Amino acid sequence: MKVLLVIVSVLLIAIVLLQSGKAESTANIMSASNSDLFSNRKERGGELFLTRLTFVLGVAFFVVCILM
Repeated sequence: MKVLLVIVSVLLIAIVLLQSGKAESTANIMSASNSDLFSNRKERGGELFLTRLTFVLGVAFFVVCILM
């Protein structure tokens, strides 16, 4: 069980680091330099896959932690 937790943790860290920076829009809000502030940005392709994989790995992490 501990090995599974370590594997899920390492995968979760790697996937989070692979995601594109969404904090850029937060910095633009503070500096008011983003003219498309309220435009809807849909995730597509690889970005959508990484988001879903992050969610699945996060749920798996919490389930394994609770079971331990």
